[in-house]
Amino acid sequence: MKNVKKITGAFILFFMLMGGFVSAQDRAISASQLPKAAKTFLTVHFKGIPVSSAIEDREIYGIDDYKVYLNNGMKIEFDSNGNWKEADGKHQKLPYGFIPASIRNYTARNFPNTYIVKIEKERWSYKTELSNGLELEFDRKGNFKRIDD
Repeated sequence: MKNVKKITGAFILFFMLMGGFVSAQDRAISASQLPKAAKTFLTVHFKGIPVSSAIEDREIYGIDDYKVYLNNGMKIEFDSNGNWKEADGKHQKLPYGFIPASIRNYTARNFPNTYIVKIEKERWSYKTELSNGLELEFDRKGNFKRIDD
């Protein structure tokens, strides 16, 4: 019976310690504390739209990413270097300057009465959401792959 209690105690301690190591630590920061690339991106593509809040998401091995919320409700996510990962217009049209031309052209040609409200840059692809709710997937070069349902 003593061994069961010791083993149970060891497991509880182990899981408590692991939970502490794995959990992310979000920290509110000012827009001026964002990486230079993120600040430049916001200035160029979201000019005149103030940042309402910025969150630095920390993992035990360093900064994982940044989440920036704009006054108009849009959300932009950046990696640890300040490169954009996702832009979510929250059903509003995103500025197109940072979206690859092939993706812009494909959506304009094939879905003329819609606009891009969300784009996510993944390792090997882009995923976009249009104003009509369709989700499109493109390869890393911006070539259309499929409609995602």
